[in-house]
Amino acid sequence: MRKILSAVLLAGMLLCLLAPIAFAEEAPKEAAKEEAVSDGKMGYYGMAVLACGLAIGLGAFGTGIGQGIGLSKAAEGVARNPAASGKITTTLIIGLAMIESLCIYALVVVLIVLFAKPFGF
Repeated sequence: MRKILSAVLLAGMLLCLLAPIAFAEEAPKEAAKEEAVSDGKMGYYGMAVLACGLAIGLGAFGTGIGQGIGLSKAAEGVARNPAASGKITTTLIIGLAMIESLCIYALVVVLIVLFAKPFGF
């Protein structure tokens, strides 16, 4: 079942990635250079926005899962050994801060990609 689901998801992702190439039209010869540059900018920024949305979504998803698992294990550890709750809480807070920094790094990269000027534009 997992192999079938993985194959279907992979096929769907490939279809989404290759659809713009398949339906792309050749630019008319008499098109002005300014229009071509404008279209190039829109294409770049459109793809950058989609990529950034996907990147920050995956970053937030991964850090959310990591924080949930860490909190779950910390609560389990405190339930098993209440005397060690101080050490567990300290370690948990440090670990959660490090996990959250990964999402902040993803946000920084996304902002750099969004506001960077592409070559030739």
